[in-house]
Amino acid sequence: MNLELLAAQAQVCTACRLAETRTKVVFGEGNPDAKVFIVGEGPGEEEDKTGRPFVGKAGQLLDRILEAAGIPRESIYISNIVKCRPPQNRVPLPDEVKACTSLWLNKQLELIRPQIIVPLGATAAEFFLGEKVSITKIRGQWMDWHGILLFPMFHPAYLLRNPSRAAGSPKHLTWLDIQALKQKMDSLGPKADRVVKTVNQESLF
Repeated sequence: MNLELLAAQAQVCTACRLAETRTKVVFGEGNPDAKVFIVGEGPGEEEDKTGRPFVGKAGQLLDRILEAAGIPRESIYISNIVKCRPPQNRVPLPDEVKACTSLWLNKQLELIRPQIIVPLGATAAEFFLGEKVSITKIRGQWMDWHGILLFPMFHPAYLLRNPSRAAGSPKHLTWLDIQALKQKMDSLGPKADRVVKTVNQESLF
C-alpha cells in the first residue's frame, strides 16, 4: 500500500452520507516523507470543487502563515479529518468522523509516519485527544499521541473571523505557535531533506 493507491481507493468511497453530496474527494497532498502532518476539519467549497485541501481563503491564509515561518507547504503533508465536504460546511458528525478516519486518515498517518501532527481547530484536536476540548485552552501545547508529537493550533478560518494582530489575539498567538513549530521541526533531525531559513515577518499573514 502507498499513498497513491490509497488516494485512488478514497475517490470511490461511499462509507458515509457525505459521499452523497460531495463533488470531489479531498484526500490530501504534500510530502509523503513529511515531518509534519497538518489536519483540518473537512473540505470547504473551493476544496470540494478542486479536490485539493486548503485552497480557499483559509488555505491561502495557512500558506501565508507557513511562509512567514519559513516552512514550505510542499515540505509538509496536509489533509482533513473527513475527506468529503459536509453540507453547508457543518461540523462532521461522529459516525462520519469514525468512518473516514478509520478508512483513510489512520492509514495516511501509518504511511507517512510524521514526527509532528498539527490539528487545526477543535474538531481535529478532539479526534486525536478523544474528548471535547477548547482549542483556545490547548493550542500551542505539546502533547503525545501514540509516540507522535501533537501540537494543536487555531484553524485559519477562525483567524479570518478574528483579524486583529494585537498581543494575545488569535493571530498573534498563531504567530508564536508557528515559530514554535518551526523550531521543533528543526530540532528533530533530518527526516525532511532541507532546512529553510526562518522569515520573521508576522505581517505576512
